[in-house]
Amino acid sequence: MKKHECNSLPDWRELPPAKMIASANAFLARMQERHTVRQFSDRPAPHEVIEAAVRTAGTAPSGANHQPLFFSIIGSSGLKKELRQRAEAEGRAFCAGKGGEEWLDALSPLGTNADKPYLETAPWIIAIFGQRKGGVRKGVERQNYCVPESVGMAAGFMIAALHHAGVATLTHTPKPMTFLNGMCDRPLSEKLHLLLVFGYLAEAPPCQCTPKEPFEEIAALL
Repeated sequence: MKKHECNSLPDWRELPPAKMIASANAFLARMQERHTVRQFSDRPAPHEVIEAAVRTAGTAPSGANHQPLFFSIIGSSGLKKELRQRAEAEGRAFCAGKGGEEWLDALSPLGTNADKPYLETAPWIIAIFGQRKGGVRKGVERQNYCVPESVGMAAGFMIAALHHAGVATLTHTPKPMTFLNGMCDRPLSEKLHLLLVFGYLAEAPPCQCTPKEPFEEIAALL
């Protein structure tokens, strides 16, 4: 498919109610199998999966359809080692009190600490940048809108795509993250919102499943 070429399939296809319900429930069942992991194997994931996941993320809604996103795909062992070292330095400062007692208490049941071996072990890490200015086509400079919301929706699409493909994921948000701009050769006008770590599970990792809120607690029919 050429750049900017439209898909030959129709943009939207209506399903009969029974098939619609079945499809929605099948997707729910698949996503209920997803949970964040921190124990990764160093087995490589196929490049085709990465490209498909990035393309899927690119289909997400965005402010004014400006698509204010850039995905830096980190696979170099040298870059991953540097990333781990710098993220762990930030993590030690965070755990030493920079994060605040309330935040640290909230993270303690999840086993989150300053050690980030997955940043070096996992085969791939995608750094998702938001662009305050830019455009779909190179050289276009314009104000972008709803950048954090656009990045969040794109990340959600990507996580779902990777889980559907059968690989494990972890979201990581080191703060501050400006050192990633230099590592990924991105301008300082772009802000890194999220690191998405993904790959295969390590053998027999400990279960880290956490309960999710039931429908009645997160929604109301009005």
